[in-house]
Amino acid sequence: MGGKEEKGLQTQWWKIDAEKPQEQYIRRAAEIIKEGGLVAFPTETVYGLGAHAFLPQALKRIFLAKGRPQDNPLILHVAAVEEVKDLAADIPLKAQVLMERFWPGPLTLIMKKLPHIPAEVTAGLETVALRMPEHKTALALIKAAGVPLAAPSANRSGYPSPTMAEHVYADLNGRIEAILDSGPTGLGLESTILDVTQETPVILRPGGVTREEITKAVGEVIAAESKSLELQEIPKAPGMKYKHYSPKAEVVLIEGRVENILQAAAKISEGIRKEGKRVGLLFTEDVWRQAKEKTPVSGDYIKSIGERENLASVAHNIYRELRQCDEYGLDVVLTETYISEGLGSALMDRLLKSAEYKVIKV
Repeated sequence: MGGKEEKGLQTQWWKIDAEKPQEQYIRRAAEIIKEGGLVAFPTETVYGLGAHAFLPQALKRIFLAKGRPQDNPLILHVAAVEEVKDLAADIPLKAQVLMERFWPGPLTLIMKKLPHIPAEVTAGLETVALRMPEHKTALALIKAAGVPLAAPSANRSGYPSPTMAEHVYADLNGRIEAILDSGPTGLGLESTILDVTQETPVILRPGGVTREEITKAVGEVIAAESKSLELQEIPKAPGMKYKHYSPKAEVVLIEGRVENILQAAAKISEGIRKEGKRVGLLFTEDVWRQAKEKTPVSGDYIKSIGERENLASVAHNIYRELRQCDEYGLDVVLTETYISEGLGSALMDRLLKSAEYKVIKV
C-alpha cells in the first residue's frame, strides 16, 4: 500500500461557483498546492485530488491520503495544450489531433516523458499520463498554482470515485487540506486513457471519450482487455491493476433479457434476505417498469439508476448509488450489465472491476 496513513488535518470545505470560481478561494487553494498540500477539486468526470506535480513530498502524500499503491501512476492535469511540450518527450501527430479535437475534455493521453517528471508521478515508467480537464474550477486552480497538478480521484483507494464533494469529505476528511465544492460532476465516470506511444493507439481505460469517437478522429485503435492488463507488474495507467470502484458491499452483475434478470434478481434477493443479510437492487427504468407489471422484486434498497437508452444517465448516477449502498449497510448489491460499446464500454469496465468480474448469466 501507500504506507502509513495520514490523519489529523483540518480539512477546509469551500463552496465554489462552477461558472465563476471565486478568486479568493482559488488563490488560497493554489497557495496550499504551492506549499506541498493537497486540494480536492471538481472536474467534468469525478473529483480529483491535486498536488504539485514537481514536489515529490506532495506526491507521496497523495498515496498516503488515499492508501494508494505506489506502483499506480498518476495523471498530470494541465490548463493549456501548450504545456504538454514541457512534459512529454515526444508528441505524436495523432496526439496533436486528439488534443485539438477532445481537449479540454475526458481524454487522458499517455506519452513518453521528459526526464524531469518525478518518478512518483510515473511509477518509474518512461511514460506520463496527461489530461486537460473541462471544468472552470479545475482550470482556474491549475492556472493559479502555475504548475500541472498530479490528480487521481479524490477517494480512498479502491472505493467508488467521488462525484460530489460530500463523497470526498467522507473519504478524506482530516487527510487533506481543502475541498473545492462546485456541486455534482457532470459525466460521473473517469476519463478515457489512451496510450499513443505506439503506431496504433491503445485504450487502457475506456471513459468519457468513446472508442468510436477516437477512431473517427485518428483511425484504428485497440481496446485492451482489462483482465490481461491487470497481470502487468507495473500498470501504465490508473485503474488497471487493483480492485477498483467498489463499495464495501459485494457487487454481483446479472446479464440477460430483462424478464430473466428480474426472475434471477427476485430469487437471489430472497435467498440473501433469508440469510439475514441486506440486499440492494440497482436497475434501470426499463427493468423496474417490467417489475411493476410482471415480476415483483424485494430488497432493502431499491433504486432506479437511469435509462438504458441514455447510458449517460446511468454513468452519472452509478458511483453515487454504489456509495449509497454502503450508507444503507448493504451486504450485497445486484445490478445489470450493459452493451460494451460507446459509453457502455466505460460502464462495464467499472462495473466488472467493482464486482471483481462476478457475472451471473441468465
